Amino acid sequence: MATSVVLAILATSLATYLSRFLGAFTSEKISEKSKIYRWFNCIAYSTLAALISRMLIFPSGDLSEVNYLLRIVVILLSILIFYITKRNLVYPTVLSAIILGALNSFAV
Repeated sequence: MATSVVLAILATSLATYLSRFLGAFTSEKISEKSKIYRWFNCIAYSTLAALISRMLIFPSGDLSEVNYLLRIVVILLSILIFYITKRNLVYPTVLSAIILGALNSFAV
């Protein structure tokens, strides 16, 4: 059991750090204005939008017990916080969890 856990950690670490190394190694050769860069950027944003939409429409786990209206309010507040903080992702991420917890405890 312990051996398989160590092997799993090593394999996932190797995959993670190898891809990061290759990305850092080749990043200087990629122009931000190239078509392939813009295509990957679009794919990344569309994947993120799909995941957020899925969490809103078809939540799983504890989030499925939260009211739809409450989830929509938290998302709108997070977007507002995102723009107020000059497009900083840290504040809306942390505050959305706090706001959702606070509003859900009052809604029950």
